[in-house]
Amino acid sequence: MEIICGECGAKLNIPDEKVPEGQRVSVRCPRCSKKLMLDTTRTNLEVSDAAVVASAESGIYKDIPGPAIEEKVELPQTEGTSGYNVEEDSTLISYEEDVWLALVMNNDEHQTKKIKEALKGLGYKCVPGNNIQEAVAKMRFHNFDLVILSDYFDNVPLEKSPILNYLNHLSMFVRRKIFVVLIGERFRTMDNMTAFAMSANLVISLNDMDKLSIILKRAVSVNDKFYKVFMDTLKETGKA
Repeated sequence: MEIICGECGAKLNIPDEKVPEGQRVSVRCPRCSKKLMLDTTRTNLEVSDAAVVASAESGIYKDIPGPAIEEKVELPQTEGTSGYNVEEDSTLISYEEDVWLALVMNNDEHQTKKIKEALKGLGYKCVPGNNIQEAVAKMRFHNFDLVILSDYFDNVPLEKSPILNYLNHLSMFVRRKIFVVLIGERFRTMDNMTAFAMSANLVISLNDMDKLSIILKRAVSVNDKFYKVFMDTLKETGKA
């Protein structure tokens, strides 16, 4: 397995037999001595997928080509990306199968309260992502039906967001099942062209937060109707 240091760009070749299965473990870069996190918890990776490696001290994500991994995964007991410990949070919590899960990433307490109230009214279980590292870790463990990401979440603009980068590296089979909502002051609510350009399903202006429940209900309904025939066909052919 070949990984790349996010700090100095050095390439590290690690024998496959020495890489622990189903865990996130740290390795030291021989050139700059920075600690890198190696994630082997993802299953059924395609060759075109990216393995996300982060410098635990800088928190900067890098995408590197990853080999296919098709082994059974056990829950990791090691430190998570960028110093985030998965054992100390709700990452490993199991949710009921029929529950709609929504991951919310917003640093404004007032806005977050409005988002939670709207999601509760629509029947979603709200799961907070308090920072980028935690949010990415939770997306690896759970299948979210809805993802809400605000501009400058964790002080990072959407154009540079590791969250969107992670979502864009998912296979289309997985990605199309996630309804992605971007919230920002610069957006015009339900601007389809902007949403398409940013690989999202919906964009919402901060000025329309009071109408969030109505907007989400309408947008999700339109999306479900749009994909209904396609998804039904996949189920009939055994590909869903």
